[in-house]
Amino acid sequence: MHILVLVLGFTGGEIPAVKVNRLLLGNIGVLGVASQEFFGHHPETVAELWARLTELREAGVLDDPPVQLYPFADARGALRAITGRKATGTVVLSRQARRPGRP
Repeated sequence: MHILVLVLGFTGGEIPAVKVNRLLLGNIGVLGVASQEFFGHHPETVAELWARLTELREAGVLDDPPVQLYPFADARGALRAITGRKATGTVVLSRQARRPGRP
């Protein structure tokens, strides 16, 4: 069996190193995907994908993305959640939000 790993990008921090012997022993291929370049040359594909994504959202197939609300006064806490990789989904500063863990 052959496995192909597609590398789309990195969210932050150091770019990971690949131990080539593991690729060889596992019969694994790695392919870098320049999606920005592809979509730049094929804008119709972007439109098709967004249309399909919109259909799935309207049909209720996809859940709402997670949102973590933080009050403006706790902007540092929001940034700590992001830099500490504790945030899931989108972190939003709001005037109506209360500090996490407080009523």
